[in-house]
Amino acid sequence: MYTIGEVSKMFNLPISTLRYYDKEGLLNDVDRDSSGIRKFNDKTLEALRVIECLKKSGMQIKEIKEFMNWCSIGDETLLKRKEMFIRRKEHIEKEIKELENALEMIKYKCWYYDEAIKDGNEKRVKHYSSTNA
Repeated sequence: MYTIGEVSKMFNLPISTLRYYDKEGLLNDVDRDSSGIRKFNDKTLEALRVIECLKKSGMQIKEIKEFMNWCSIGDETLLKRKEMFIRRKEHIEKEIKELENALEMIKYKCWYYDEAIKDGNEKRVKHYSSTNA
């Protein structure tokens, strides 16, 4: 069992975020000791890993809550859960492609300015760009 402080450090999350997740019902397996102190088990840590992954993928808390509810319902929601992850995967792949395109432009602009700085002006490199830097 882990304290909220230990879990906060493990996941680099504020304690207030963990309390919020618990309050919103995202962490069904949080136990409380006789003093009401939250205690987290390994199953809860795995749920947190999934929650943080989904958050990083751009999923809203409302949608994550729905997913966690599907998990608690059981096997009858397996297809829904798989479809949700397929949609998340497609979303992330699209974002990665957009970021790769942005990175290529940034790399080009770094090269462009390196060359212009070496030359002391943009005359030579200006014709490489379809847009003015």
